[in-house]
This record gives sequence, C-alpha cells and structure tokens, in this order.
Amino acid sequence: MEDKLIMTLKAARVNKGLTILEACKLLGFGKDTLIKYEKHPELAKKDKRRKFAFVYGIAEEHIFFGN
Repeated sequence: MEDKLIMTLKAARVNKGLTILEACKLLGFGKDTLIKYEKHPELAKKDKRRKFAFVYGIAEEHIFFGN
C-alpha cells in the first residue's frame, strides 16, 4: 500500500510560499472565505477543491478536505 502525504489547506498554502492575501488573489475570493475554508475544509465543493489543488500545485488527493 502506498502512503500519501496529506496536508491541510493552510499547510498547502504555506508550502507554496503564499500569504493569505496572495492566495486570495490567485483563488479569486476574499480573505474571510479563505480563512473559512482553512478552518472548515469540508465546506469546499468539488470546483473549489480543484482550484485549491491547481493554485497550490498539489494533487487534490493530497489535500485534506475533511472526508
């Protein structure tokens, strides 16, 4: 069985070297929304999950979305 590195949204953002405001600009939504997703990743719908993966340069299955 292959072990996968799974990281939180915040860890993925920090690993990419982005501040909250830089990430918001790339993701296309506000600071409060990003903070909400970082605290409650299970709220992110499929389209948002794909966008996080693309912007952060990490496969979607390597980001913890709470399920």
